Amino acid sequence: MSCDTLYLKIDKNVQADHEHIMLKDIASINCKDKATENRVKVLRLPTEIIKGPGRYVFSVLDVIEVIEKEFPNLEINNLGEADFIITVEKQDKLSDAQSWGKTILVCILAFFGAAFSIMAFNNDVGITTLFGQLYETFTGEPSDGFTLLELSYSVGVGLGILIFFHHFARKKNLSDPTPLEVEMRTYEDDVDTTLIESGNRKEQRP
Repeated sequence: MSCDTLYLKIDKNVQADHEHIMLKDIASINCKDKATENRVKVLRLPTEIIKGPGRYVFSVLDVIEVIEKEFPNLEINNLGEADFIITVEKQDKLSDAQSWGKTILVCILAFFGAAFSIMAFNNDVGITTLFGQLYETFTGEPSDGFTLLELSYSVGVGLGILIFFHHFARKKNLSDPTPLEVEMRTYEDDVDTTLIESGNRKEQRP
Protein backbone atom coordinates (compact mmCIF):
# COMPACT_ATOMS: atom_id res chain seq x y z
CA MET A 1 0.00 0.00 0.00
CA SER A 2 1.32 3.45 -0.85
CA CYS A 3 0.20 7.05 -0.98
CA ASP A 4 0.64 9.75 -3.57
CA THR A 5 2.95 12.04 -1.60
CA LEU A 6 5.21 11.73 1.41
CA TYR A 7 6.45 14.91 3.10
CA LEU A 8 9.96 14.92 4.51
CA LYS A 9 11.55 17.57 6.73
CA ILE A 10 15.10 17.41 8.11
CA ASP A 11 16.82 20.08 10.22
CA LYS A 12 20.32 21.30 9.40
CA ASN A 13 21.83 19.55 12.42
CA VAL A 14 20.31 16.47 14.05
CA GLN A 15 21.56 14.61 17.11
CA ALA A 16 22.12 10.86 17.38
CA ASP A 17 23.50 8.70 20.17
CA HIS A 18 24.21 5.63 18.04
CA GLU A 19 25.38 4.73 14.54
CA HIS A 20 22.32 2.67 13.49
CA ILE A 21 20.05 5.52 12.44
CA MET A 22 16.47 5.16 11.26
CA LEU A 23 14.77 7.87 9.23
CA LYS A 24 12.47 8.68 12.16
CA ASP A 25 15.58 9.59 14.16
CA ILE A 26 16.56 12.41 11.80
CA ALA A 27 13.42 13.49 9.94
CA SER A 28 9.82 14.52 10.41
CA ILE A 29 7.77 12.33 8.07
CA ASN A 30 4.12 12.76 7.16
CA CYS A 31 1.89 10.81 4.80
CA LYS A 32 -1.86 10.27 4.51
CA ASP A 33 -1.25 6.54 4.39
CA LYS A 34 -0.09 5.91 7.95
CA ALA A 35 0.98 2.36 7.15
CA THR A 36 3.42 3.66 4.54
CA GLU A 37 4.51 6.43 6.87
CA ASN A 38 5.33 3.97 9.63
CA ARG A 39 7.27 1.72 7.27
CA VAL A 40 9.30 4.68 5.98
CA LYS A 41 10.12 5.79 9.51
CA VAL A 42 11.90 2.51 10.34
CA LEU A 43 14.03 2.46 7.18
CA ARG A 44 17.73 2.68 7.98
CA LEU A 45 20.01 5.41 6.65
CA PRO A 46 23.32 4.14 5.19
CA THR A 47 25.88 5.27 7.74
CA GLU A 48 29.10 3.73 6.50
CA ILE A 49 30.94 7.05 6.88
CA ILE A 50 30.14 7.22 10.59
CA LYS A 51 33.17 5.88 12.47
CA GLY A 52 32.43 7.17 15.95
CA PRO A 53 31.41 10.35 17.75
CA GLY A 54 31.60 13.45 15.59
CA ARG A 55 29.77 15.40 12.89
CA TYR A 56 28.99 13.85 9.51
CA VAL A 57 27.50 15.52 6.43
CA PHE A 58 24.67 13.84 4.52
CA SER A 59 22.45 14.84 1.61
CA VAL A 60 18.67 14.55 1.46
CA LEU A 61 19.30 12.56 -1.74
CA ASP A 62 20.70 9.78 0.46
CA VAL A 63 17.39 9.69 2.33
CA ILE A 64 15.30 9.82 -0.85
CA GLU A 65 17.33 6.97 -2.35
CA VAL A 66 16.61 4.78 0.67
CA ILE A 67 12.88 5.50 0.44
CA GLU A 68 12.66 4.96 -3.32
CA LYS A 69 14.24 1.52 -3.03
CA GLU A 70 11.28 0.38 -0.94
CA PHE A 71 8.60 2.61 -2.49
CA PRO A 72 9.52 3.35 -6.13
CA ASN A 73 6.10 4.86 -6.93
CA LEU A 74 6.01 7.16 -3.95
CA GLU A 75 6.30 10.90 -4.58
CA ILE A 76 8.61 12.53 -2.03
CA ASN A 77 8.37 16.21 -1.19
CA ASN A 78 11.33 17.59 0.74
CA LEU A 79 10.41 20.54 3.00
CA GLY A 80 13.69 20.68 4.92
CA GLU A 81 17.40 21.07 4.27
CA ALA A 82 19.08 19.82 1.11
CA ASP A 83 22.21 18.94 3.10
CA PHE A 84 22.32 18.20 6.80
CA ILE A 85 24.67 17.16 9.59
CA ILE A 86 24.30 14.18 11.89
CA THR A 87 26.06 14.75 15.20
CA VAL A 88 26.87 11.48 16.94
CA GLU A 89 27.26 12.06 20.66
CA LYS A 90 29.60 10.19 22.98
CA GLN A 91 28.04 7.42 25.03
CA ASP A 92 30.05 8.27 28.13
CA LYS A 93 28.03 10.06 30.80
CA LEU A 94 29.55 12.16 33.54
CA SER A 95 28.74 11.38 37.16
CA ASP A 96 26.93 13.98 39.27
CA ALA A 97 30.19 15.00 40.93
CA GLN A 98 31.92 15.43 37.56
CA SER A 99 28.98 17.43 36.18
CA TRP A 100 29.00 19.75 39.21
CA GLY A 101 32.77 20.11 39.02
CA LYS A 102 32.59 20.99 35.32
CA THR A 103 29.81 23.52 35.96
CA ILE A 104 31.72 25.16 38.81
CA LEU A 105 34.90 25.35 36.70
CA VAL A 106 33.04 27.00 33.81
CA CYS A 107 31.42 29.50 36.22
CA ILE A 108 34.80 30.40 37.72
CA LEU A 109 36.40 30.86 34.30
CA ALA A 110 33.45 32.95 33.08
CA PHE A 111 33.48 35.11 36.22
CA PHE A 112 37.18 35.92 36.17
CA GLY A 113 37.23 36.23 32.38
CA ALA A 114 34.39 38.75 32.44
CA ALA A 115 35.99 40.61 35.35
CA PHE A 116 39.32 40.84 33.51
CA SER A 117 37.59 42.06 30.33
CA ILE A 118 35.73 44.80 32.22
CA MET A 119 38.89 45.91 34.04
CA ALA A 120 40.88 45.94 30.79
CA PHE A 121 38.18 48.03 29.11
CA ASN A 122 38.06 50.48 32.03
CA ASN A 123 41.84 50.77 31.94
CA ASP A 124 41.88 51.40 28.18
CA VAL A 125 39.34 54.23 28.35
CA GLY A 126 40.82 55.67 31.57
CA ILE A 127 37.58 55.42 33.50
CA THR A 128 39.31 56.01 36.86
CA THR A 129 40.84 59.26 35.67
CA LEU A 130 37.54 60.36 34.15
CA PHE A 131 35.60 59.68 37.36
CA GLY A 132 38.25 61.56 39.34
CA GLN A 133 37.97 64.56 37.07
CA LEU A 134 34.18 64.55 37.19
CA TYR A 135 34.12 64.21 40.98
CA GLU A 136 36.55 67.08 41.43
CA THR A 137 34.64 69.25 38.94
CA PHE A 138 31.30 68.87 40.73
CA THR A 139 32.50 68.74 44.37
CA GLY A 140 35.73 70.74 44.27
CA GLU A 141 37.51 67.99 46.19
CA PRO A 142 39.93 65.34 44.89
CA SER A 143 38.58 61.81 44.54
CA ASP A 144 39.97 59.00 46.69
CA GLY A 145 38.77 56.36 44.17
CA PHE A 146 35.84 55.19 46.29
CA THR A 147 33.07 57.67 45.61
CA LEU A 148 29.42 57.51 44.60
CA LEU A 149 30.45 57.49 40.94
CA GLU A 150 32.51 54.30 41.27
CA LEU A 151 29.84 52.65 43.43
CA SER A 152 26.95 53.45 41.06
CA TYR A 153 29.02 52.43 38.03
CA SER A 154 29.90 49.05 39.58
CA VAL A 155 26.31 48.32 40.58
CA GLY A 156 25.02 49.54 37.21
CA VAL A 157 27.32 47.22 35.24
CA GLY A 158 26.12 44.17 37.20
CA LEU A 159 22.44 45.09 36.97
CA GLY A 160 22.80 45.94 33.29
CA ILE A 161 24.21 42.50 32.49
CA LEU A 162 21.53 40.70 34.49
CA ILE A 163 18.66 42.66 32.95
CA PHE A 164 20.14 42.56 29.44
CA PHE A 165 20.33 38.76 29.50
CA HIS A 166 16.87 38.37 31.11
CA HIS A 167 18.10 36.73 34.31
CA PHE A 168 15.34 38.42 36.31
CA ALA A 169 12.54 37.16 34.07
CA ARG A 170 10.50 34.42 35.76
CA LYS A 171 9.03 33.25 32.47
CA LYS A 172 10.85 33.90 29.24
CA ASN A 173 8.97 34.83 26.12
CA LEU A 174 9.76 32.06 23.63
CA SER A 175 9.49 34.53 20.74
CA ASP A 176 12.10 36.82 22.33
CA PRO A 177 15.43 34.99 22.79
CA THR A 178 18.20 36.56 24.81
CA PRO A 179 21.14 38.19 22.97
CA LEU A 180 23.38 35.34 24.15
CA GLU A 181 20.99 32.77 22.66
CA VAL A 182 20.97 34.70 19.38
CA GLU A 183 24.76 34.78 19.22
CA MET A 184 25.05 31.08 20.07
CA ARG A 185 22.50 30.19 17.40
CA THR A 186 24.32 32.32 14.84
CA TYR A 187 27.60 30.62 15.73
CA GLU A 188 26.03 27.14 15.42
CA ASP A 189 24.54 28.01 12.03
CA ASP A 190 27.92 29.29 10.78
CA VAL A 191 29.65 26.10 11.96
CA ASP A 192 27.01 23.88 10.31
CA THR A 193 27.18 25.82 7.05
CA THR A 194 30.99 25.57 7.00
CA LEU A 195 30.93 21.82 7.64
CA ILE A 196 28.35 21.26 4.88
CA GLU A 197 30.28 23.36 2.35
CA SER A 198 33.54 21.60 3.24
CA GLY A 199 31.86 18.21 2.86
CA ASN A 200 30.44 19.13 -0.54
CA ARG A 201 33.85 20.31 -1.77
CA LYS A 202 35.47 17.04 -0.74
CA GLU A 203 32.82 15.09 -2.67
CA GLN A 204 33.43 17.19 -5.80
CA ARG A 205 37.16 16.55 -5.83
CA PRO A 206 38.29 13.85 -8.28
